Amino acid sequence: MSIKALIASGTKLWLDSIDPTLVAENRGWGATGATSNPIIVSDLLKTGRWDEEIQELIDEGKSDTDIAWEMTDHLVHDAQEVFYPVYQQTNGNNGYVSFELDPLLEDVNNPVPTAEAIRRYIELGKKWAAGHENRMIKVPATEAGLGCLEELAAAGITLNVTLIFSERQYKIARDNVWRGAQRRKEGLSKFKSVYSIFVSRVDVYTEKYVPELSPAAQGQVGILNVKRLWALNQAFWADKKLPLQQEIIFASTGTKKPEDPKDKYVAALAGSDIQTNPPATNDAIRQMNKLFTRQVDKLPSQEIQDEIDAKVNIAKMEAKLMEEGTSKFAEPQVALLKLIKLKRELLSSAK
Repeated sequence: MSIKALIASGTKLWLDSIDPTLVAENRGWGATGATSNPIIVSDLLKTGRWDEEIQELIDEGKSDTDIAWEMTDHLVHDAQEVFYPVYQQTNGNNGYVSFELDPLLEDVNNPVPTAEAIRRYIELGKKWAAGHENRMIKVPATEAGLGCLEELAAAGITLNVTLIFSERQYKIARDNVWRGAQRRKEGLSKFKSVYSIFVSRVDVYTEKYVPELSPAAQGQVGILNVKRLWALNQAFWADKKLPLQQEIIFASTGTKKPEDPKDKYVAALAGSDIQTNPPATNDAIRQMNKLFTRQVDKLPSQEIQDEIDAKVNIAKMEAKLMEEGTSKFAEPQVALLKLIKLKRELLSSAK
C-alpha cells in the first residue's frame, strides 16, 4: 500500500540500481525509472553473472576501459528496455535510466584541465546518448560539468545534472540547460531535464560541521534546502509552457542514522517530481503499510528556518560536500577498472 500511496501523492518513484532482478521487482511495485553509477555496475559484475559477456569482450581484444564502458552501456540498456513502455505512455515525461559520464574527468589525483574536461563531456555525452530515447546523460555540477551543459542540451540530449547541493549550482545548471535547449533545431517538444539534489548528505555535513544547531533544526537542513530548490524550479518553469516537466530528483534519500525512520526523506518530500531511492529504502516503504501525502511544499516552522539560515553557511557546505563528492565520484570508476583487470586475470587462468 505504501508505495502506491507515495505514487498517488504525485511522486515519480525511481530506483537507485540497475540490477535486473531489482529493476523487475521495483517496476512491479510501480517504479518508473532508474539510475546507475560505477558502484552499482561494479557490484553487479562482482556477482559473476556477466562473466560470459566479459570473456567475449576480452576475446575481441578490448581494453579494460572499453570493457567497463561496454558493460555499463549493456546494463543501462537492459534497464531502459524495462522502463521504455513508461516512456512511451508518458510521451517522454518519465521512464528514463541515467547513464553517468566518465567520473575520471573529475579525478582529483589526476586532474584534467577544465577546458579539456568540458570537451570530453560533450564528446562522451553525444556518444553514449546516441540511439537511446529513454536514456538520461548524467553530468556532475562541477565547473567542467556545468560548462558542458549548454552544448549537450543544444544537441538534443536529455540531461540529469547531479551532485547539486546549493542554489548556486542549481541556477547555473538550469540556466545553461535552458539556454542550450532553446538552440535545438528540432524544437522543445522532447526537451526534458532533471536536477539531482542530494539530501541526506547535507544532514551528515551539518551533524559534523554545524553541531550548534538545535535538536529541532539538526537533521532538517537537507529537507529545507531541497524543498526551497524544488520551489525555485517550479517557479522558473511555470511560464515556459513546455510539453514535458523539468524536474527535481530528490537524491540521497536513504537515511544515514539507524534511529531515523527509513522513510524520513521519502515522507518529507512526497507529492511531486522524482525520488531516486536505494533498493533497501523502497523495500522498507513497501512493507510499511503507510499513507503518504503531499509534503514537498510544506516547510519547517519559521523559527527553524531562521535558525538554519543563521547558522549554516551554504557556500561552505557546498565547497565541502563537493570536495567529498568529487572524490567519491572518481574512486568507484577506478575500482571498476581494477575489477575488470582482476576479471581478466581470473577468467584467463580458468581457461
